Amino acid sequence: MAGRRNPFDHLEELFDRLNRQFEAAARDWESEQGEQFAFGNGTTTLDLADHDDEFVVTVDVPGYEAEDLDSRLSGETLYISGEREHGTTDERDDYLRRERELESFSRQLALPEPVDAEGIEATVNNGVLTIQLPKLEPGEGSHAIDIE
Repeated sequence: MAGRRNPFDHLEELFDRLNRQFEAAARDWESEQGEQFAFGNGTTTLDLADHDDEFVVTVDVPGYEAEDLDSRLSGETLYISGEREHGTTDERDDYLRRERELESFSRQLALPEPVDAEGIEATVNNGVLTIQLPKLEPGEGSHAIDIE
């Protein structure tokens, strides 16, 4: 009886294969759908809140200064990125491991409604970037189309 195969081996193989497929699908989904969920080289988290007349985006950016950050609005997509270099004045070559040279992140977020690009305000305070995006009033930014 020692030579008999475990009847559950097939199930274990099936679960392993399914697990690998789910992981691959999740990675694909993040790359296709989720630029808004995906991270760049570094990681950062964000919140999007709807405050009736404006959207407020709050992004954790610990250690980044305002000059290290870039935010842009293109259509209804908000792009946020940051890059910082850990300044070291030490020119020694005796490092065994050096990981703190450059850190960056990049996020994009699809906004649910159009916003007034001229009224956007952004501030950084204690490692938190806050971007206030006023919503367009109904009719603002719209253009009547003549129908012939």
